[in-house]
Amino acid sequence: MKKTLAVVLTMGLALAFVGCGKQAAEVAETATEAASVVEEAATTAESVAEAVAEVAEEAKAEGVMTYAEYAAAELDSEVVVETYVQAKQSWWEDKATFYTQDEDGAYFIYEMACSQEDYDKLVPGTKIKVSGVKSEWSGEVEIVDATFEIEDGNFVATAKDATDLLGKDELIDMQNQLVSFSDMTVEAVSFKNEQPGDDIYLTLSKDGASYEFCLEYYLNGSDEEFYNLVSGLEAGQTVDVEGFLYWYEGANPHITKVTVK
Repeated sequence: MKKTLAVVLTMGLALAFVGCGKQAAEVAETATEAASVVEEAATTAESVAEAVAEVAEEAKAEGVMTYAEYAAAELDSEVVVETYVQAKQSWWEDKATFYTQDEDGAYFIYEMACSQEDYDKLVPGTKIKVSGVKSEWSGEVEIVDATFEIEDGNFVATAKDATDLLGKDELIDMQNQLVSFSDMTVEAVSFKNEQPGDDIYLTLSKDGASYEFCLEYYLNGSDEEFYNLVSGLEAGQTVDVEGFLYWYEGANPHITKVTVK
């Protein structure tokens, strides 16, 4: 009887330990699954937070126009935009002219109020908030009577290939942006005031049609190597060019780079 009772108790204890072990395993498995869910939720929350931060960073501040709103604004109306300096054309008597651009479009800012000290700070990529008046001169849409504030942020545009838009109405939609044109043929090179030392007028052709380009002296004429390269181009040469799509009674890109092929 005592032996039988001992066996029963031993079996009972064994079954209890088996039951406890199984329960512990289940608890451990559940805890692991819970930890995985928590980790996944944390990762998701982090991704959402990053996305929200990115949207917030890209969002326009109150009162600031998107490029689409700027493009749709009436001439002579007040505008406020956030944009990034791409190139500086000139500074004179606390007024400066800039080529600027963001991810959606470009803005030519003409004679904006700017001290020499601030002009030196406005290197390519610098983000600025510009308030001024939308204007037009001989087809070139620009912002005049402007003031600005430097903001956090940086963006430098890469040239967009606009070769296929030459001669088409859609080309104007890229006005003031940094663009490129490939496999152009040099037709003629001439100088403002008929001698070197000022703007260079460059006539290039593509598929039998001719187009006018300009090396704007105030923009990059002080780059002697580049100036000599452009002034030395000869009719018949094939070139790739980059520049800002300025508009003067039609497309008149201000060239910043020429590659002779």
